[in-house]
Amino acid sequence: MTQTTGRLFDEMARLVNDAAGVAQGVRREAETVMKAQTERFLRDMDLVKREEFEVVKDMVSAARLENERLAARLAELEARIAAQTPAAQPPAAAAPAADAS
Repeated sequence: MTQTTGRLFDEMARLVNDAAGVAQGVRREAETVMKAQTERFLRDMDLVKREEFEVVKDMVSAARLENERLAARLAELEARIAAQTPAAQPPAAAAPAADAS
């Protein structure tokens, strides 16, 4: 009976070992499927990559600085033009109509 019990335990150990291997394979397959579906989902959402986002962010920052520089220059030029242009004279008071009747 000892031999039969030993064989039974050996068979059970092999069965558990095989089941563990199958479980590992199923886990890997599930991970692969989930990863593929996630990648497809993200690709379909048309998201940008981080590198592309950073490039555009830098471009926007540079454009904002350039816009501020140009706005300051425009204000300076407008001030120069205003200083060179003689001040507009207020319209003369309308002379009273001479209705000497």
